[in-house]
Amino acid sequence: MILNLQDIKQDIQSEVEKLFDFVTGEEAQSATVDHIERGLFRSLLKLGAKFLLLFFVTRAQNSSREPLQMEDGQEVPYHSEKKRTHFSIFGKLPFWRPYFYKSGVGGQSPLDAELSLGSDRYSDFLREMAEYLGVYVAYNKASDLQARFFDLELSTRVLQQIIDTDAVDVEAFYAQKPPPSPDEEAEILVIQADGKGVPMVLETPVEPQVRLGKGKKRGRKKEAIVTSVYTIASAPRTPEEVVARYFHQDPKTVDSKRPKPQNKHVWATLEGKDIALARLAKQVVSRQGDHIQDLIALCDGCEALQTRITARFPAFTLILDFIHADEYLWKVANRLLGETNDQRIKWVAQRALKMLSGETQQIIAEFRRLAQEPKRTVSQREQLTKTANYFERNLPYMDYHTYLSKGWPIASGVIEGACRHLVKDRMELSGMRWTQDGAENLLHLRAVAENEDWDAFHDFRKRQRHARLYNIPFPSLGLPEAQSLDFTSSPAPFHEHSMATQNRQEIPLAA
Repeated sequence: MILNLQDIKQDIQSEVEKLFDFVTGEEAQSATVDHIERGLFRSLLKLGAKFLLLFFVTRAQNSSREPLQMEDGQEVPYHSEKKRTHFSIFGKLPFWRPYFYKSGVGGQSPLDAELSLGSDRYSDFLREMAEYLGVYVAYNKASDLQARFFDLELSTRVLQQIIDTDAVDVEAFYAQKPPPSPDEEAEILVIQADGKGVPMVLETPVEPQVRLGKGKKRGRKKEAIVTSVYTIASAPRTPEEVVARYFHQDPKTVDSKRPKPQNKHVWATLEGKDIALARLAKQVVSRQGDHIQDLIALCDGCEALQTRITARFPAFTLILDFIHADEYLWKVANRLLGETNDQRIKWVAQRALKMLSGETQQIIAEFRRLAQEPKRTVSQREQLTKTANYFERNLPYMDYHTYLSKGWPIASGVIEGACRHLVKDRMELSGMRWTQDGAENLLHLRAVAENEDWDAFHDFRKRQRHARLYNIPFPSLGLPEAQSLDFTSSPAPFHEHSMATQNRQEIPLAA
């Protein structure tokens, strides 16, 4: 069925008149604001569908039916009007556009390229909204939200396919993205790396069990390696200032003007430590320059990561995250004094001050001496020895007194936050189990969001898709309407965190 342009216009005019009556007519005089607001929203969605259909029909009618001139000199004649369904934010819209065909050459619809339509039927606006939701909430919840508020029937399977398709371009986007301007950078370049487990689907199928045996699990965890790179300004401070701030002994020492990370870039992958650090190395190369004065690598006590970091980044000073070191002091305090003892904070603070003052060797000696005392329990001796061994192995990375005097960071708060926000908060939602491809894709899109690259990535993605599908330049976006509707400058919820998502297959616990 070929739609008539005039009929669509009359239909729109009729709907607009109905809207006027809806908000000013007799029934509106006794209606609640909620009734009017909800009715308007639904009506405007329907009206948007009609306007978008009008756009399609207008462009189709204005399209040439003259034979296509192919690059090899052949002519492909007009064949017929061919139907296409466009699944938009307003719903499914069928429209017909000119189709050209010649035996032995094939067929095509030039209007598809002019409109930069994708190879599937889902609009860019719809897929961005679906991906944005899928990045933050479980796929079934994302589908429910769209169904409830927009009457869109988008299944979790389709959402996963959309995410998988768009995730393909994330690496290419970051490969072409220019580094920050030196004017926007600080003088210390910092890299960090850490691991966070992702619950995975068991690779070997097992027979379904009503109740699992003791110690058995429906899945397993695979480590996602999270990396970050950023610059930060130097902030010299004393060990006493750090202890006072960290243990809240003096509220005045909490300084909101402390330097903040600049141009932070985070990433997560399930492909292993070597792959993650190789990608981090590329980021480091792009951020180098005369403006960088110091190179710092922050890491916890994972020996496998430390070994790889020192090998791949020999120019960086490796620092053991002070928070991890301090946690070992707390473990000792809990064993020696008990977890409810009021003296624990003072005990830990005293040794933290020694550690930050360059006296870690004395702490190691103290713990070894305490472990030899006859009155110690087995668990106390084990924790004292374990902590002493940990400090001794990491001693080359614990020169905190020097680090503080130079104004270097000593805590890996950025990477700890990334492990939580980038991985845990989404990948460990109740019942989540992932395939590796599914988890990898979603992590990449979540990184785009965390890095505030959502809009820039999707602009890049659309251009890449256009280049793959069509042999004409990307359509100009310089329309007055596009210039006046500046979505990126408004606080619209789907642009606040600039996030791009990619499909990772997610499987409920019961699956």
